[in-house]
Parts: sequence; C-alpha cells; structure tokens
Amino acid sequence: MAQDFFRNRKLLIATKHGKEAVIAPLLEQHLDVRCFTRTDLDTDSLGTFTGEIARHTDPVTTVRKKCHWALEQSDCDLVVASEGSFGSHPSLYFLPADEEFLMLVDIKNNLEIVAKVLSTETNFDGAEVRTEAALLDFAEKAQFPSHALILRPTQDSKDSIYKGLKRKEELLDTFHRLQQEFGSTHVETDMRAMNNPSRMRVIALAAKNLVEILHHSCPQCATPGFAVRETKKGLPCENCGLPTPSIKSVVYSCQKCGNQQEKMYPNGKEYEDPSYCNFCNP
Repeated sequence: MAQDFFRNRKLLIATKHGKEAVIAPLLEQHLDVRCFTRTDLDTDSLGTFTGEIARHTDPVTTVRKKCHWALEQSDCDLVVASEGSFGSHPSLYFLPADEEFLMLVDIKNNLEIVAKVLSTETNFDGAEVRTEAALLDFAEKAQFPSHALILRPTQDSKDSIYKGLKRKEELLDTFHRLQQEFGSTHVETDMRAMNNPSRMRVIALAAKNLVEILHHSCPQCATPGFAVRETKKGLPCENCGLPTPSIKSVVYSCQKCGNQQEKMYPNGKEYEDPSYCNFCNP
C-alpha cells in the first residue's frame, strides 16, 4: 500500500504559484503525508512563461531539476513539483493545449514517479492589440477577470512586462501607458497557476493521476508506482490483419526491482478499424 511508504512523512510541494491549493488536499488524503511549502523557493529561477528566464530543457527534465533543487534546500526527503507546457495540441493542431507534468521524488525509497495530463481546457493565447476594443475582446475570450492577463510592448519584450492584471481599470491604464511609450501592445494570458483557474484544474487532474499511479504497487516487491513505462504499437487491422500504428500492448514496470508485465489490448480492442490502417487507408 502507498500509505505504508508515505504515512506521516513531510512532503514538500515546490511551488511559488499556489499549486499546493489543489495538490496538498489530495496527497494528504490518499498518502497520509503532511504537506508544506517554502516561501523562499524561487522556482521561477528555472524558467518563466514570459521568457525573462529561459527554460532550456524539456518539461520532465525541468521538473526533475525543480524537485532535486528544492530537496537540497530543505530538511526533507520527499517532494512534489509540477511543470506546465503550452502550445498547439499534438494531434488537434487547431486547438491550444496544456500539458502538465507532476513529479514525486522520494529519496528515502529511491523513487521518481511522473504523472501527466494533456488537456484542451486552457485559455492559452496571445495577440497584438491596437485598440481598447480589441483588448477587451481578447480579455472576454480569455475569461478575464477570473483569469489574469499580461501586457508588454511586443511578444518578445523582456522589459516593461506587466503581469497578473485582474482589474479592468488597471488593464486599460497599462494598455494606454504602453501605447504611449512604445506604440504597440501585446496581450497574453497569465499562465501562472495562481492566476489561471483553468490551469489549476488541470494540475488537480495530474495530482489525481499521480495518486492513482502510486496506488498501483508492484506485485513482486509491493513498491508504489507500478506504472506504464512503454507502449507497443501494431494493433492488427480488422480487415487485412496487418499491424497498424495503434497501441497493441503496454508494459508496466517497477523502478525498484525491475519487474515487468505486458498487458495486451489496454483499450479492450483486439483489432483496429480499417480507417486507421496504412495499407487499407493509405
């Protein structure tokens, strides 16, 4: 049981953006841990969404750095951190997507568990605006004022960035100031968790996934996190029988003892529709 590994242990949530509001209740309820945060952990030093500090690594590498960096500065051996990535959906290219990675690092038990969620429930967007009307139209679509906005002179500006704008008067005043000083204004959604309820909901889903993964124990050594580490494609076509790009099986493995189990047809399908076959529908 996961609780046997984590019960009554201190767990640091490495964030400066209020993510503990949705992560801590789930972990405390299902893992019996005692969550805490530290106000002196500046996770922005590893990268900011607005680009003043560039993120040079992929999200998983970044969140791993965040976890170990936080542990080095804390009297704790158990940490959770998250990292978000925003852009076009990998298959629904016309839709923006929020991909959230949540990692738990347990130094005591030598565990690293990652959960992720890919969601189209995001207001991620940005645009150049020249008039109040255009700005307010963007704001309405971006769910302002419940979701904060950011203004700066251009999309790539590293200075004169105004974050966390939540009041209409403040938004308009900042817009006019930028227009007067620079002659241009770029508006974008503030994707920091405490200013973006949509993102916070996706982080909560990632926390739920993490709990589910931790409650899958290895059947051989009972270590939490017996999770899918590999997917194998090749589900046969229902028409011609040739392998398709669809998933045929998944491989579960244990980080601790290396035990592996392959599960065939994880989606309950033994054959794929011919419309997904590269031979029948090239």
